[in-house]
Amino acid sequence: MNWKIAARAEKMNPSAIREILKVTERPDIISLAGGLPSPRTFPISAFAAACAEVLQKDGQGALQYAASEGYAPLREAVAAMLPWPVDPAQVLITTGSQQGLDLIAKVLLDPGSKVLVETPTYLGALQAFSPMEPEPVSVASDDQGVVPEDLAAKAKDARFVYLLPNFQNPTGRTMTEERRAAVSAAAAKAGLPIVEDNPYGELWFDEAPPLPLTARNPDGCIYLGSFSKVLAPGLRLGFLVAPKAIFPKLLQAKQAADLHSPSFNQRMVSEVMKDGFLDRHVPTIRALYKRQRDAMLAALTREMKGLKVEFNTPAGGMFLWLRLPEGMDATALLAKAVERGVAFVPGMPFYAGEGDPRTLRLSFVTASVDEIDTAIAALAEAVREQIAHNAAAEVGRQLAASTH
Repeated sequence: MNWKIAARAEKMNPSAIREILKVTERPDIISLAGGLPSPRTFPISAFAAACAEVLQKDGQGALQYAASEGYAPLREAVAAMLPWPVDPAQVLITTGSQQGLDLIAKVLLDPGSKVLVETPTYLGALQAFSPMEPEPVSVASDDQGVVPEDLAAKAKDARFVYLLPNFQNPTGRTMTEERRAAVSAAAAKAGLPIVEDNPYGELWFDEAPPLPLTARNPDGCIYLGSFSKVLAPGLRLGFLVAPKAIFPKLLQAKQAADLHSPSFNQRMVSEVMKDGFLDRHVPTIRALYKRQRDAMLAALTREMKGLKVEFNTPAGGMFLWLRLPEGMDATALLAKAVERGVAFVPGMPFYAGEGDPRTLRLSFVTASVDEIDTAIAALAEAVREQIAHNAAAEVGRQLAASTH
């Protein structure tokens, strides 16, 4: 057969993270790569009880086709848990928050459309936007997120700016209250819509993050949330909250994509969430992840001493951002790390524009404390070897130059 691939499909690329995850399936590899929640946090007994209850109460309805908008009680529960007034009619249940990104791209982007993103940004968002063939533009960013002045300078003709204010993937950074106010004001002044992605916002360690950007200007934002990080990713359930002016088009895109998200899963989540279950369950996730973050920070401080490796201290979420010494490349380091039984994600795929090859992302939530200690020690060994290799190569270059 003479299969003719569409131009948009030719531009699709495999996920760097998904490719690395193939390596992590080896039993001898400790993975600090994937953004997978710890399976220790999955409330299996609660779902077993909810499953029986849903089937007994209305099994036929749970197994039937359903409304594209989503299960009404679940939409109401989502609206009620958000920290600003939300009409349930503005809530669309999606097949994971990743589908929300796909729907937004289909509705808001044309070939060549300018879309603004953080530096760096979530790789999955770049992939979701890519089939619509936009022009992603990186906005200058610091340890608090996008710089408002650069956002304002680049806002002209942009369809929207995509932001993760809380415990960002990949860097783990969080926007301060002051930065949120400035970013929100800059976007509103420019008439620039904000797509706010918040899958990690409930995973704070010491104090909750500031109010979402959407709470400051609901008519100028689309808000994305997920049940993957607080319940279980295998459910493939997320949601978006959109202004009434744009909601119908997002709903039409949803209808064309998959008719509706799984009815049974929606009803199970609604059943599990009743009676304040998340208020009791999520603190146990926070406590576990904080212990594992602290273990990784302690291991990095101990093992990377003297190596000029920089890393941050995320206040929540699942990720830590690391920067290697001058002259190193995280992609090259990955092969040496895998030889020593540890995997991570190089930082370059997270950049829409020119990236920093010295950066890499570490996840601290799936490995145990003992595994974290072992993995960081192995990673430090790989760094030392790469430093020695680079030094030897530089000596070789100098000798070669001196002979000419």
